[in-house]
Amino acid sequence: MSTYEEGSPRKKTKSVYVSTVISIALVLLMTGLLGLILVHAKNLSKYVKENIVLNIIVNDNVNEGDVLAMQKDLEKDPYVLRTEYISKELAAKNLKEDLGEDFVEYLGHNPLLPSIDVYLKEQYANTDSIQTFIQKSAKNSRVKEVIYQESLIDMVNKNIRIIGIVVLGFTIVLLIIAVALINNTIRLAIYSQRFLIKSMQLIGATKNFIRKPYLLYGIFHGLLGAMIAILLLIFTLQFAQKQIPDLVFLRNWYEFGAIFLIVVALGIVISGFSTYFAVTKYLRAKSHSLYR
Repeated sequence: MSTYEEGSPRKKTKSVYVSTVISIALVLLMTGLLGLILVHAKNLSKYVKENIVLNIIVNDNVNEGDVLAMQKDLEKDPYVLRTEYISKELAAKNLKEDLGEDFVEYLGHNPLLPSIDVYLKEQYANTDSIQTFIQKSAKNSRVKEVIYQESLIDMVNKNIRIIGIVVLGFTIVLLIIAVALINNTIRLAIYSQRFLIKSMQLIGATKNFIRKPYLLYGIFHGLLGAMIAILLLIFTLQFAQKQIPDLVFLRNWYEFGAIFLIVVALGIVISGFSTYFAVTKYLRAKSHSLYR
């Protein structure tokens, strides 16, 4: 590394280093932001699916103990995430709050039936699985009917699928752009060192000896750029959650950690390979071609 440092004007070398690191950091920041969008979109999809409710209406002649026993049986079903028992009284209270008036007092009795709200696991929140679940539930003599919004479920699944395809497409395109930009930045940085590379080669330095310090610097720049990008991503996350508090329920630091590791890996791998190929290019080049 000392040969590499001593053979270049310090000011010019520092300028090249700084611009390279900043460029890598900005490209990795864009990549990381899209990764965070993907994670949030995935978590939002899961949240929406797991909050689709099926209302199992229970016959009026069934006592509360039997309804609670049925609720426990439902919670053991592999399709079910969680359940909530809605008694006649609670149903009347909720409807009263929605209507803004006491309909029970007006009618003289409570016509509502007890029910169990069922929330399915994410992978079963689709029309086919719901129909299967309804068929199983309908065999229970205590069940009057199962109500759910089929059109809403179809719309949710369709929109989530379209959004997923669009975001995945953007991810692939941006990843290709990121590789191209980082590669181009490093190639320009190595271009400014082409005469030094060729000079060391002409005085007898081996290719590996010349290539090693550049590779180490390339990996270091990729790592440093990734660290800067991660700090900016964390700042962006904190800022976004302050501005939109509802994003907190989508937060998953394990998945965010995976994104950060991918950013680091991309920074190191892309910078390392780009540096290797850029240096190798000038090691193979003829002296007269360096002036082009």
